Amino acid sequence: MTLSYWHEYRTLFHVAMTYGIHESRASRIIQKIENLLIKSDKFHLPKKLRKGEGVDWEVIVIDATEMTIERPKKQKNYYSGKKKRHTIKA
Repeated sequence: MTLSYWHEYRTLFHVAMTYGIHESRASRIIQKIENLLIKSDKFHLPKKLRKGEGVDWEVIVIDATEMTIERPKKQKNYYSGKKKRHTIKA
């Protein structure tokens, strides 16, 4: 159950439904397994890096969505030639 929770990145609700148990029970089971792994000598997580440490930032990605709006009085700034309508980036 813990492996499927980590691997598939599902909510506790969905994990609990899959195994036919209550969400709180699934949470307790997963927390218990995680605590056992943390205490184990054979399980080690990589050290936590400080923000930006060990990372070479070369690319910045900005994601934006264009939302359709009513035609404003000053249209030029809001007309999207790509969408062929008036939009605003959000």
